[in-house]
Amino acid sequence: MCGIVGYIGQRDVVPILLGGRHLGQIHHADQDRRKAVARALSSVPGKMEQILALNDQIRAIAEQYADHNNALYLGRFFNFPVALEGALKLKEISYIHAEGYPAAEMKHGPIALIDENMPVIFIATRDQVYNKILSNIEEVRARRGRVIAIATEGDTLIGDKVDHVIYIPDIDACLIALLSVIPLQLLAYHIAVLRGCDVDKPRNLAKSVTVE
Repeated sequence: MCGIVGYIGQRDVVPILLGGRHLGQIHHADQDRRKAVARALSSVPGKMEQILALNDQIRAIAEQYADHNNALYLGRFFNFPVALEGALKLKEISYIHAEGYPAAEMKHGPIALIDENMPVIFIATRDQVYNKILSNIEEVRARRGRVIAIATEGDTLIGDKVDHVIYIPDIDACLIALLSVIPLQLLAYHIAVLRGCDVDKPRNLAKSVTVE
């Protein structure tokens, strides 16, 4: 159930998780696991506030990349859909060409684009694929790519491997998309504003889907 979190809108995540938790009760799923997810959910608002407090730091990073015309977002596992969302937001409101891609498949195309003019944003939180994401980061740095990482608070390894790091609070892995997407949204917002874009009225975008 948690595997779908990154593929849907933030506002839809909590009702779906609560629905899944209820189904788990009906089908006698692991009680300790259900309680752990419920506790993690209750901590989300406070942790979101912590990330929003990083606004000035994120704006300072945005100032260094607002004049770039391309960006690459990479993530694995739950963080791959977050990479897609980050790229989509940058594309929609700043009109920068941005691409989200699974970090595991970086060598199948995107790696050819990487040089000193290509900012690469990694969602590199601590999870079961963390060491693999570090390996991907090293590959990008070896090709002179500029790296911005979204990482977990307390991570003492990643700081020396990237150009910029934005730390977010730790949380259950299946809820990480609720937190890791926020700095990406702020980054897109600040870059768009710095480029003189109207973030409230992105060009060519409708408020609702009217054409299939």
